[in-house]
Amino acid sequence: MTSPTSRRTVLTAALAAAAGAGTVASAPAATAATAAAPSSAAPSSPAGSAAAPKALVDNRFWHTYTDWRCGTGDGTRVLPGTRPGLVIATPAGRTDHTDPHTGTTAAWDYATWTSSVHRPAVPATEVIASWNARTPAGTWIQVELSGAYADGTATPWFVMGRWAAGDGDIRRTSVDDQGDPHSSVWTDTLSVDDPASGVRLVSYRLRLTLYRAAGSRLTPTVWRVGAMASDVPDRFTVPASAPGLARELPVPRYSQNIHIGQYPEYDNGGEAWCSPTSSQMIIEYWGRKPTADDLAWVKPGLPDPQVCHAARHTYDYQYGGCGNWPFNAAYAATYRDMNAAVTRLGSLTDVERLIRAGIPVITSQSFLKEELTGAGYGTSGHLMTVIGFTPEGDVIANDPASPDNDAVRRVYRRREWENIWLRTKRYDANGQVRSGTGGVCYVYWPAGPTPSQQRVLRSLGLL
Repeated sequence: MTSPTSRRTVLTAALAAAAGAGTVASAPAATAATAAAPSSAAPSSPAGSAAAPKALVDNRFWHTYTDWRCGTGDGTRVLPGTRPGLVIATPAGRTDHTDPHTGTTAAWDYATWTSSVHRPAVPATEVIASWNARTPAGTWIQVELSGAYADGTATPWFVMGRWAAGDGDIRRTSVDDQGDPHSSVWTDTLSVDDPASGVRLVSYRLRLTLYRAAGSRLTPTVWRVGAMASDVPDRFTVPASAPGLARELPVPRYSQNIHIGQYPEYDNGGEAWCSPTSSQMIIEYWGRKPTADDLAWVKPGLPDPQVCHAARHTYDYQYGGCGNWPFNAAYAATYRDMNAAVTRLGSLTDVERLIRAGIPVITSQSFLKEELTGAGYGTSGHLMTVIGFTPEGDVIANDPASPDNDAVRRVYRRREWENIWLRTKRYDANGQVRSGTGGVCYVYWPAGPTPSQQRVLRSLGLL
């Protein structure tokens, strides 16, 4: 099996393919080492029954006061309260950092926190980190991951993101050209290069570095950090799930295509803004939105300026796009009392459980025009928002690749949708084998979820 294709390469293909079809979607396909799977939270089988399906996804997030205290801090302290957070207390040191995208060198005080070792229930071929933080002007954070293989060897510390909510101090960025003899980092995903070899990550740690302008008393606050580890087999088709819910959530509708040509410095403009457009829909579903001051930079008279704002604030300057999965989750969590995570789900049944609790889901998928009836386009990577299900079980989606806001609401056939979202292998228009996302999605929810929301989030490993 060859090494997985970088998400930057996939995005380039997506832009070219979608431009020819009259629409462009920015979120790229994941590597070929992922696949659809049953939910990692499947209950154990009772004695004497058939064995439970193998867990293929493991989520671990550090966010409670105990979680933070169980890690190892150097210069950090934990803020108690209903939403405990990690902040700088007394800096551990000072360092100069040169931003590769601006060439500017500045001095920063820093403090670090390292998680306890986590051994996922799933020896993993892929790990994706995500985090929720506040970074006032003059602060930023770095998220790193180090893992251990089954043979006892370990990875180096891989940078999974250098992130700030704004772009005035540093440019938020992924880091290219990271790898070891077994694995590589593709934008936001640590991936075993050859899953068929049997190599798996059996444990990992996360490390946070919190930065503030040298000599200042500022601090970022990190409320949540964690990762989704998975080991799911390659497949072109996935089992069909049975319909189990008829409900539609009142999610706002925004089209990315009405922004074509706007702010091309952010991923070529609106034709590639499916990910931030989807994120903005869900943020506003939860009653949050940018302030007038936040939007003051947007050219007056543009429709839905908050979508332009989302594109700017999810843009990854190394990846060259707005489709970095953790950066979208981190953007959502900059809004008041919001949590966000990147994960994988195992079927539309999992999505139905979230919808039943009032939580919409942003999904990533790739498909040919003929594989999704009614879409009218094909794409190598696209984000949409699942907002409900019809009585027949078909998917009600807010599809940002629509000509205007009124056209965003679509109904797609359940079987087609489930397969294009959960598969890990597909054929492109030339008959070449390409990768699929294997059920990747973003889940956003308020910091004070209802009891029913807590139950489903906990069952999926997100709480």
